[in-house]
Amino acid sequence: MPDLLLELFSEEIPARMQRKAAGDLKKLVTDALVDGGLTYEGAKEYWTPRRLALDIRGVSARSADIREERKGPRTDAPEQAIAGFLRGAGLESIDQAEVKSDPKKGDFYVAVIEKPGREAADIIAEVMPAIIQNFPWPKSMRWGEASREPGSLKWVRPLHSILCTFGPETEEPEVIPFEVSGIASGNSTRGHRFLSPGAITVKRFDDYVSQLEKAHVILDAERRKEIILQDAKNLAFAQGFELVEDAGLLEEVANLVEWPTVLMGEFDEAFLDIPPEVVQLTIRENQKCFVMQAQGEASLAPRFLLVSNIIPSDGGKEVARGNGKVVAARLSDARFFWETDLQQTAKEGGFDEWVKGLDNVTFHAKLGSQGERIRRIMALAEELAPVVAADPAKAKRAAFLAKADLQSAMVFEFPEVQGKMGRRYAERAGEDASVALAIEEHYKPLGPTDDVPTDPVSVAVALADKLDTLIGFWAIDEKPTGSKDPYALRRAALGVIRLVLENGVRLQLDRLFDAQLLLREIDTSDDEEQAALLHAILREIATHGVFSAAVRAIIDQIEGDAPEWIEKITGHKPDVSDDLLAFFHDRLKVFLKDEGVRHDVIDAVLTEKSDDLLAVTLKARALQKLVETDDGENLIQGYRRAANILAAEEKKETKIAETVDPDLFETDEERALFETLEDVEKLATNAIEAENYEEAMSRLASLRAPIDAFFETVHVNAEDEKVRANRLALLARIRAATATVADLSRIGG
Repeated sequence: MPDLLLELFSEEIPARMQRKAAGDLKKLVTDALVDGGLTYEGAKEYWTPRRLALDIRGVSARSADIREERKGPRTDAPEQAIAGFLRGAGLESIDQAEVKSDPKKGDFYVAVIEKPGREAADIIAEVMPAIIQNFPWPKSMRWGEASREPGSLKWVRPLHSILCTFGPETEEPEVIPFEVSGIASGNSTRGHRFLSPGAITVKRFDDYVSQLEKAHVILDAERRKEIILQDAKNLAFAQGFELVEDAGLLEEVANLVEWPTVLMGEFDEAFLDIPPEVVQLTIRENQKCFVMQAQGEASLAPRFLLVSNIIPSDGGKEVARGNGKVVAARLSDARFFWETDLQQTAKEGGFDEWVKGLDNVTFHAKLGSQGERIRRIMALAEELAPVVAADPAKAKRAAFLAKADLQSAMVFEFPEVQGKMGRRYAERAGEDASVALAIEEHYKPLGPTDDVPTDPVSVAVALADKLDTLIGFWAIDEKPTGSKDPYALRRAALGVIRLVLENGVRLQLDRLFDAQLLLREIDTSDDEEQAALLHAILREIATHGVFSAAVRAIIDQIEGDAPEWIEKITGHKPDVSDDLLAFFHDRLKVFLKDEGVRHDVIDAVLTEKSDDLLAVTLKARALQKLVETDDGENLIQGYRRAANILAAEEKKETKIAETVDPDLFETDEERALFETLEDVEKLATNAIEAENYEEAMSRLASLRAPIDAFFETVHVNAEDEKVRANRLALLARIRAATATVADLSRIGG
C-alpha cells in the first residue's frame, strides 16, 4: 500500500509552537483522509525549527465504492413529499427510484445511490490546500507580494516550500500536485540553513530522513534531545562536573536547533554568592543554557553548557566567549537585585515593611488587596495550626511573611522564584527554620506530581492559602466553567486534597467554609473586643455548626441590641458552602479514580454532606479492597437481596418490628445471623471510631456466611405476622449495619 510523505518548510517556527503544530498537522491530515473514505496503517509527525513533516504509512490507494439505499415515501404519497424525496436523493425523476413492498406499510420508493471510489492522490490533492490555508497557528503573518491579495496565505513564518510524495515502496513515488498561495507542491526541500543550504530532492520517508541527515538536519526531535543530553553529560563529566538536568529547557533547545552541538562556557566564580536557583534561572531564561555542579556536590560550578546550531571552526571558543559575556551581564543584574533586597531586609523591620506594602497591591478587584488577603490567611493558618499539629504562633508568622517577597526586586524580575526567595530572605533575617520553610512551601503542591509539604507549619499555611483562594472566589461567584479556570481553582482544590490525604489531616470542610464566609461578610477591624467575640463564635461554628447551642449561648451573653453582624450569623444561608463542598467532591472523585478506585465505590462512601475528605478516602480504599474479594462480592449480593425485600415490603407498608426479638426465631440460621450481627455491629462501630475502616469492612465481610445460610433456609414472608415482622427487622439490621460504612446499594451488580 502507498505511503504519504508531507513536509511544510518555512522560516523558523517558535520553539513553543512546534510540537503542537506537528500534532495538529497529523490530526488534520489523517482526519481528512478518513473523511475521504481512505484508511491508513500508521502516522507519525516530526518537526524541526524550519519544518513540519508527516509520515503516513499504508494509505489505501483508492476509496471504496459506496452503494446506499435511501428509503422514500409511499407510492401514493402527495406529490410534494415525492418531490422532496427526489431532491434529497439527487434523482431527476421518480423513474430512477425503485419500488419495494412492505406487508404492513404497502409499496414505497427507494433511491439507490451509488458513489464510485476515488483515487487517493485526488483526495489528498483536494484536501491539502484547505488544511494549509486554515492551519490553526496561535499567531500568524502574511508576507511578500501575495500578502496584498485578499485571502492570501497566513502562516506562522513565511512558508517557502511544500513537499508531498505518494506511492508504494516498490515504485517511484509521485508528487501530489496542488498549490497554496502560489506555492506549488513538489519533491524537494532544503537542508541546514548554514551548513547545507542547497536543495534536496527526495522520494519517500526513509530517503528523506537519510538525505536530511547528510545535509546536517536531524528530523526527530526526540533524537535531538537524546544527543544534547548525552553530549552535555559527557562534556560536563570530562571537565569534572555534573549536568544539572532540566527537562523543560532540554525540550526548548531541541526545538531551536537542527544540528545540535554542545559547547561549554564559564562565568566569574564570584557570582556563586547569588542563590543557586537565581543563577540557574538567569542563565536558563536569558541564554537557554544549562548549569553544572561539581561531581558529588550540590553547589553550582562557574560553568554553563550551551547548544549551538552550527559547528564552529574554532571548536566553539568564540561562541562560548560571547555567551559568557551575556551571562556575566545578566548575573550582574541578578546580583544587584539580590544585594538590594538583602539591604532592605537587613534594616530593622525591613522584611515586615514589604508586607505593609502589600496593602497597595491588588489581589482581585472584588477580593481586595494582597495585604487584606494576608490577614485572612494569617487568621485561618492560626486556626488550622492545632489541627495539623503546628505551632499557632509560627503558622501565623509564616502566613504574615508568605507573600512578602512579592515586593522584592528579585521576584519582580524573576516571578518564578517567588517563595524560594522569600525563604532565603527569611533565613537571612533570622526567622525560625519552619517559618522560612513554610514561606517557600506554602505554594505547594503546584500540580499532581509536585511534592506535598510535610512540615506542620508549611501544611497549615499551604492549606490556609489555598482555602482562602477557593472560598474567596466562590464568595464572589467566580467559579470554573467548562474548560475555563483562569484562577487555577481546580489545581488549588487538588492541592488541598493532597495536603489533607498525604498528611492525614481531619478537616470539617463544610463548617470551615461557613465560618470563613461569615468572616468575609463582617468587618470587625475597629473593635478588638467585638472581633474577639466574633472569632469565638466562628470557632464554635467551625467545630459544631452554624446553629449550635454553644453559638447561641455566646450570642445570648451580648448586652443590648444584637449588632448587625450577629444578625448575619443567625440569618446565614449555606448555599455557597454546599456548592464549594460539591466542587471538592468532584475533584476528589477525579483524584480517587486516577488512583484506581471504582466510581461506584466512591459513590457508595460519598454523600452530599461528606466534608471529611480523609475519612471518605479511607472508606473508599477499604471498600475497594473488600469488593475485590469473594466475601465482599457475596456480601453485596446478600445485602442487595435483603434491601430489595425490605424495599418491596416497605412500599406495601408491611409491618416491620422496631427491634429483633430472639424469642420469635424458628431456625438456627436466624439465630446465627442475629448473633453475628450483634458482634459485627459492636466490632465495626469500634473500628469506625478508631478510623480503622479496613477492619470495619473486614467485620462486615464476616456477615457473608450467615446471610447466605439465612436466605437458603429461611422464608422471610412467614404466615405468622409477628415472625414475618421480626425477620424483616433482622434484614433491616443488615442494612443499618452496612450503612455505617457505605451505601452498598450503589455498588454495581
